[in-house]
Amino acid sequence: MQKKHRSRNSQSLFLMKELFLWCVRLRMNSRKLIFAGAMTTVAAALLHLWFLSHPLTVSSYNSLNGSMRPSQLSETLQEPRIYRIQHLPANSIISQNSSIEVMQSVPVEGRAGDSNGKRWKTDDKSKVIPTPPPPPPRSPTLSLQRYIWTLTPIEALLFAKKEIDHAPIITEDAELYVPLFRNISVFKRSYELMEMTLRVYIYSNGKRPIFHHPYLRGIYASEGWFMKLMRGNKHFVTEDPEKAHLFYLPYSVRQLQLALYVPNSHSMKPLTNFLRDYVNMIAAKYPFWNRTHGSDHFFVACHDWGPYTTVAHTELKENAIKVLCNADLSEGIFVAGKDVSLPETTIKFPKKPQRHIGGGNRVSQRPILAFFAGYMHGRVRPILLKYWKDDEDMKIYRRLPHLVSKEMSYIQHMKSSRYCICPMGYEVNSPRIVEAIYYECVPVIIADNFVLPFSEVLDWSAFSVVIPEKDIPKLKEILLAIPLRKYLEMQVNVKMVQKHFVWHPVPIKYDLFHMVLHSIWFNRLNQIQDPQSQ
Repeated sequence: MQKKHRSRNSQSLFLMKELFLWCVRLRMNSRKLIFAGAMTTVAAALLHLWFLSHPLTVSSYNSLNGSMRPSQLSETLQEPRIYRIQHLPANSIISQNSSIEVMQSVPVEGRAGDSNGKRWKTDDKSKVIPTPPPPPPRSPTLSLQRYIWTLTPIEALLFAKKEIDHAPIITEDAELYVPLFRNISVFKRSYELMEMTLRVYIYSNGKRPIFHHPYLRGIYASEGWFMKLMRGNKHFVTEDPEKAHLFYLPYSVRQLQLALYVPNSHSMKPLTNFLRDYVNMIAAKYPFWNRTHGSDHFFVACHDWGPYTTVAHTELKENAIKVLCNADLSEGIFVAGKDVSLPETTIKFPKKPQRHIGGGNRVSQRPILAFFAGYMHGRVRPILLKYWKDDEDMKIYRRLPHLVSKEMSYIQHMKSSRYCICPMGYEVNSPRIVEAIYYECVPVIIADNFVLPFSEVLDWSAFSVVIPEKDIPKLKEILLAIPLRKYLEMQVNVKMVQKHFVWHPVPIKYDLFHMVLHSIWFNRLNQIQDPQSQ
């Protein structure tokens, strides 16, 4: 046997040598030589497969001894063979709880890799193969997702509400910073269920620029950015209103003001009447508004007039979910727990909404105790200026003086201050809150009756200071009384909370778009009642 193998090897070497010399004599270049070698290899492989397609399958040692002559056996052992393994059908797999084991016949052959060519003897007995391990369990998330898809929209919301009520307890998370949250377990579970469940239908009715035309620049940009990202979202948006859990009224109050407000008229009637007629048209054309009287519909407005444009339509004002920058409880329009407080973000460069975010100075490089500069409108700012404009430790200005700004810009002041004062203007909201977070300056919020953004899930006391308006005379005393250790914790938390207040051209998990959408989802769940519990 070994001699035959040696002779075959020598023949192969001889043939390869002759082939090489033949190619040299023909003056074949390297490319042709490589091509010829490749073709030879392919031909050899095809011949090899042809020979293997006619195997002699040996079923057992007894069959060889019982039906073949020694000469036949000798020839058979020199031929290549394939052993065909028969797979058990799915219904023949034994339960893992059963004591029965799967039995399978094993053919007897010389052991592969035995250099001496010895055959291992065995008896006729079948080899016992243990029961194969069970397949890995299906992903709980995938199974849950499929189950949710079988539910009607209201059933899915009720199911999600129960799941959140029984959220598994977690104490740390790789993607979320636990100290920022009121209840990290509830938020995490709610967010997961939102991703699996929520579908939003966007009404196509309405003409530009009031509808479907996002305003992406300036202090009212939040409503435009949400509209832009919601309309472009393929995960949450559905074209089938029967599958929707929420309905979006895609209008911009900023565009409404630009299109319909008569300058110096001091009247919002054209705006309120326009929205009244629009909602009535939606209610007449589609069955979805009347089904819930608008409680599963929402709109987003960052303009100060957002709440007041709803007053001509009772159900729009009282039932719909209002997502507002002007989240003022004292007006009797915004309802905590139902409506959503929208962060006011100033966007100067729509193509780069994240420009100038981050890069705040270290604590040791923040010599200013507190900083504010701005117009003196509203009831709070004049009081702030009255008490603290001449303080050496705090920099409180009307507007940043030109000589001061030449030495240190507005942004540099925020990056060099420990606390950034965020007083209300005409309304309770202020873009300075988000600006302070961007520049890693602990915000000091002075606005009574203001519902802070995402306060249903975020613990604002972990990264901000809220001071009642009546305590403005004691502002410096309050800030100096905060222990250094507490301040350092808040300053770290400000850095960690940044990710939840940033717009991305393509939304990412837990960013500002998703946080706003989660607040709408979460507050909608809080409003629905389980019929079985009543």
